[in-house]
Amino acid sequence: MKSAVENLTPTRVKLNVEVPFEELKPSIDEAYKTVASQIQVPGFRKGKVPAKLIDQRVGRGYVLETAINEGLNGWYQAAVQESGIHPLSRPEVEITEVPDPSATDGELKFQAEVDVRPEIELPDYAGIKVEVAAAESSDADVDKALDELRGRFGTLKTVERPAADGDFLSIDITASVDGAEVDSATGLSYQVGAGTMLEGMDEAVTGLSADEDAIFDTTLVGGDHAGEAAQVKVVVKSVKERELPEANDDFAQLASEFDTLAELREDLAKQAADSKVVEQGVEARDKVLDKLVELVEVPVPESVVEEQLEQHFKAENSHGEGEHDTEEHRAEVKANTERAFQNEIILDAIAEKEEVGVSQNELIDYIVTTASQYGMDPNQFAQIIDQSGQVPMMVSEVRRRKALAVVLGQAEVTDSEGNKVDLSDFVRPGGEEAPAVEAEAETEAEEAAAETVANDDPAAVKF
Repeated sequence: MKSAVENLTPTRVKLNVEVPFEELKPSIDEAYKTVASQIQVPGFRKGKVPAKLIDQRVGRGYVLETAINEGLNGWYQAAVQESGIHPLSRPEVEITEVPDPSATDGELKFQAEVDVRPEIELPDYAGIKVEVAAAESSDADVDKALDELRGRFGTLKTVERPAADGDFLSIDITASVDGAEVDSATGLSYQVGAGTMLEGMDEAVTGLSADEDAIFDTTLVGGDHAGEAAQVKVVVKSVKERELPEANDDFAQLASEFDTLAELREDLAKQAADSKVVEQGVEARDKVLDKLVELVEVPVPESVVEEQLEQHFKAENSHGEGEHDTEEHRAEVKANTERAFQNEIILDAIAEKEEVGVSQNELIDYIVTTASQYGMDPNQFAQIIDQSGQVPMMVSEVRRRKALAVVLGQAEVTDSEGNKVDLSDFVRPGGEEAPAVEAEAETEAEEAAAETVANDDPAAVKF
């Protein structure tokens, strides 16, 4: 078999493939077996009909067509391997020449157009300069952290006053569309100012006391009437405020391993400082990636964008969110898709250049961290991604993160006040970004995740 690649655009190629008769013949022989199992001829058992009789009954042309249809994908895959391209879409195949059905020689010729990963030229990315916000922890940061800690140990107390921001309410709500009740709920808990229920809810309940009500206009966000304008009546059943424990040595002993409030504040100050470093690291990482995208031109195949748009809005429609399918929303999804594709192409190229690999422990750490974000057991999560074939995708994600961390480790980062920012605590010596959240896995979870490490080249994973 011979194949040649013709570049149509930076992201689309045409494969010209020639399959000689000697390579086509095994498929023809197999096609005779297939046809023989499909027809019945008196005097012959099913599957044992001679080739000459098959030619008489259905024609050699039909056998040849069957052979081509069954063997086409294999020849296409062989041509892809031979050419070294990385397809991103289904090929559009056109058969341009077939052997004469009556002959015992000739060749099959076909063309396959397909979108591929673009080849890019990386710039010199060492020493990229970025500026981040100055980050110095203050007493206010410590006070905020201490108040959040006190909030975890707070208690709710019923108060006889109008509801204010931050209060906890028990409410009943009734929604009506065009005067007809469409939904209702009782005994709901809601914190004023949370903004987690309906638009207009916070304004409606603020100032209401127990057993008082208000009616407000809003747009429903769920159920059979999602997206419709509605009138909602809310009745406040009770108002509670959170009482915080006094910040003293007793609280320090209750909420931490420290004996005094001073020791607890000192630890919170260290945590606040570490958090600021992480914030600077995340900002620097994002800006370095922005710089890379500015420096490298990455053409995006239209098929990638179209596929993502189709999947995105198909998912939204299935969840009753079809009203979000607007021109502005499509433009936003398209821009995000193009940017994500560009990020992957650039980081894969850097990973290739820097010879970035992914160890079992690194993959396990990523799986454990991701599982915790989904609130899942790491062992169960590892089994799910293994069964769904997503391990190579996760390997690629870890590899790209490490590639970006390599560039970040070589960047010149300064803050808005002109001070050099040391991100050595954010970027590990091996060029790996330190996770914002550390998690520990149980031994069985680690073993389960280790078993899922793929041998495939992660750079070959399809976008």
